[in-house]
Amino acid sequence: MDKFKQIYKMIKKYNKIVIARHVGPDPDALGSTLGLKEVILNTFPKKEVYVVGAPASRHRYIGLLDKFTDDMYKDSMLIVLDTPDIKRIDGVDCSKFEYVIKIDHHPFIERFADIELIDSSASSASQLVIELIKNTKLKPNKACAEKLYIGLVGDTERFLHSYTTCKTFELVSYIIKETNIDFTSLYENMYLRSINDLRLQSYIINNLTITDNGFGYIKLDQDILDKYNTDAATACNIVNNLTFIDGMYSWAIFCYDKANDNIRCSIRSRGPIINEVASKYNGGGHKFASGARLSDFDISDKLINELDLACLKYKETITNL
Repeated sequence: MDKFKQIYKMIKKYNKIVIARHVGPDPDALGSTLGLKEVILNTFPKKEVYVVGAPASRHRYIGLLDKFTDDMYKDSMLIVLDTPDIKRIDGVDCSKFEYVIKIDHHPFIERFADIELIDSSASSASQLVIELIKNTKLKPNKACAEKLYIGLVGDTERFLHSYTTCKTFELVSYIIKETNIDFTSLYENMYLRSINDLRLQSYIINNLTITDNGFGYIKLDQDILDKYNTDAATACNIVNNLTFIDGMYSWAIFCYDKANDNIRCSIRSRGPIINEVASKYNGGGHKFASGARLSDFDISDKLINELDLACLKYKETITNL
């Protein structure tokens, strides 16, 4: 039995299912979890299905989360999406569930589930959920498809990144045909920005430091975030808007995260491998899109030096071609 059918069998078996994802959720983490909840309830209306984790106000349009309570541990199964390791699971202790399933598209870090569906070639966790639907008797509806489409588009940056494949387009086509969603209408919520967000983006561009090796970075303290009436999650998301700056191969935004009293770092790349560096700093992710959590801005200087070195090594490889 393949893993898709194994997962479907366990979903069918358990009447209580909790769905979790990583801390600091992005559209894929939220879209994949909320989309999976929708398709499970559409297929099995009598089941109890909860999506848990800290809320993300910026992405509230994707859907509402459930408040976790300890009684959800009893006689229930946990499905963890978009999360490669235990320490990054948000809001639950996976050891307290009867059964655990992991569905993830990050490079493998550790095993913590009874069934682990891992495909690092997939564009997103949302893509894997669509594939799960296509290969089982789960019944998609519009609500499910909209959330999964948002998640997939969010992680691929509108199909921009290299891990967007023929399979990605095939699965997107499948879910659109099955549910007839108006996918163009979904972009407004995803990309609508306040004037303060755009002014902050201008501030970042005007104050971005770019090294001789092609690494760009900026540090944003609480005073700056307050000035633009924003938070660390929103500010760090601007990292995706800096992709096509000539001569810059990798870049990062460091923000003070008041809610967690640490430094949140979002890192992107157009060549240098960055997840190996991020993994040394309480983080990780994909080769060209990663993040980290630091205790203070002083440690960020060490991370900046390592990322700058990664840019130097990459620059040498393309210079020698």
